[in-house]
Amino acid sequence: MTLRVTGRQVDVGDSLRAYAEDRVEETVQKYFDGAFDGQMTLEREGLGFKSDLVVHLDTGMTMQASGSDADPQKSFETAVEHIDKRLRRYKRRLKSHRFDRNGADDAIQAAYGVLENPDKQEEVAEDFTPVVIAESTSPIRTMTVGDAVISLDMTDSPVVVFRNAGDDGINVVYKRQDGHVGWVNPTLIK
Repeated sequence: MTLRVTGRQVDVGDSLRAYAEDRVEETVQKYFDGAFDGQMTLEREGLGFKSDLVVHLDTGMTMQASGSDADPQKSFETAVEHIDKRLRRYKRRLKSHRFDRNGADDAIQAAYGVLENPDKQEEVAEDFTPVVIAESTSPIRTMTVGDAVISLDMTDSPVVVFRNAGDDGINVVYKRQDGHVGWVNPTLIK
């Protein structure tokens, strides 16, 4: 159970570091007995502060949240409250026995890469080939659409790629700009 607390252009004092470690541990232990690790990053944002919090549970779930405020401790509290809300939803989902928390058993590995974005000011040549900045793999778990939406909400990610338990096809759920959730299911196209 470790929480790494760092600051970007901000010196994080020992009292805030100890408070953050205790508060996150207390929040996670309220819902789960297992181990966790995480990272909290505090940075300046305009006249205030922004706290980014990532918590990795031993069940395989990763939760992300952020908070902004003029006071660094209040920005952290906002992020912890978001994590608390997501943990509560996740725990409720596990108790309903409908959510496959070990979906990694039949997960397939998918490779992904981060590509260089061409400069918007310059005209892009026809033979332009973007440079691969980073490559990695990620598991694609089997789950229902509802479980994918819950996973999307808990990770604060803009998109979740998953194998649909109903038709075994690769599907995508994503956050739309209007606040709704979009669902891409190629098997519905005939």
